[in-house]
Amino acid sequence: MSKRESARIALVMQTRIENNVGILKGISAYERDHANWNFFLDDQAMGVKDPDWLFRQEWDGVVCRHENDALIQACVELGIPVVDLDDSERVIDGVPKVRPDNRAIGHLGAEHFLDRGFKHFGFCGFNTTQWSIERREGFVEAVETVGLTCMVHETPYSDKVDPDWDLSEREQIKTWLQTIPQPAAIMACFDVRALQVIGAIDETDYSVPDGFAVLGVNNETVRAELSHPPLSSISLNPHDWGYRAAEQLHLQLKEEDFRLNTFIDPLPVVVRRSTDSLAIEDTPIVKALKIIHDEACQNLRVDDLAKRVNVSRSLLERRFRKFLRRTPQEEIRNVKINRTKRYLIETDKTLAEIAELTGFDHPEYLTVMFKRLTGENPREFRQRHKNPEPIEEG
Repeated sequence: MSKRESARIALVMQTRIENNVGILKGISAYERDHANWNFFLDDQAMGVKDPDWLFRQEWDGVVCRHENDALIQACVELGIPVVDLDDSERVIDGVPKVRPDNRAIGHLGAEHFLDRGFKHFGFCGFNTTQWSIERREGFVEAVETVGLTCMVHETPYSDKVDPDWDLSEREQIKTWLQTIPQPAAIMACFDVRALQVIGAIDETDYSVPDGFAVLGVNNETVRAELSHPPLSSISLNPHDWGYRAAEQLHLQLKEEDFRLNTFIDPLPVVVRRSTDSLAIEDTPIVKALKIIHDEACQNLRVDDLAKRVNVSRSLLERRFRKFLRRTPQEEIRNVKINRTKRYLIETDKTLAEIAELTGFDHPEYLTVMFKRLTGENPREFRQRHKNPEPIEEG
């Protein structure tokens, strides 16, 4: 490393990609807490096309997110510490790689739909990209674990999204959708693919979300909000992605041991209209779920819930197990814990304040329950997932 007081770090990633902006915020947050760096942002990834252009200056470290590995290979040859953020199976000897946990993303998507009572599933992706294949594997695995099946539609990926390609893909998706019984839950490998699915559905007599509920990945807010209906999506947790990347770079600069592979857990699903439906033909259960979603944090009790939907507690519990594979009390608890996660991620409220807002009598009990269900205490969760961008409540 240079003897300069501040290390000079080149960040090579296209800021037109929304997740890259979140990654940069995570890198900045790590630097404020732990390092003393001066940044140069190559926001058009010019250094990937022409590494010599970037190396006209001397760099102490580089962080790069791009599918082309030319710049990373050049850093290796020059002995410059570098972190690879490309979401692919590519591994370069000695270079730490930080990327999303795509199988966990697939699991999360399946859980989102299973929680809504769906019995028919589809995954729409690409068969030439590893990240899509991994997301499909996670989704299908979670669906099959509960004894259900998933229909898969995959085609070769094109990084040139043009109207002709889009039209061709939608036509193929329309044909595929006809093979899936309704109501069905469709997970797409990323938001662009999800919009193709919604576009295909819009050209048929089907509807979203009542006929097909559609979920994307990446949570590109502009695309999601431009969709009709607005698209639910899984956030890749870009802030943590950038934070962990900076951490691995810092370890290299200090000549300390670093991790060659770091996988980033996704954030909870950002629920919008495209998955805002329940595939349960049981009126008391649907009504009970609505009450739980609205009032779980207001000391809602199962006995009172049963009275309000006009069934006995034992019958309510049997129906919950039949349709949702959990009890009403577990559903109440899950809503409270998920609400706690959102407060930890979105706000700076104290644990005592969050406990009061989520219906826990004491913050100590919230901590015990949170760790039992998530494997980490609220402070650890907040530190790992803290994201400056708000997540919309579904």
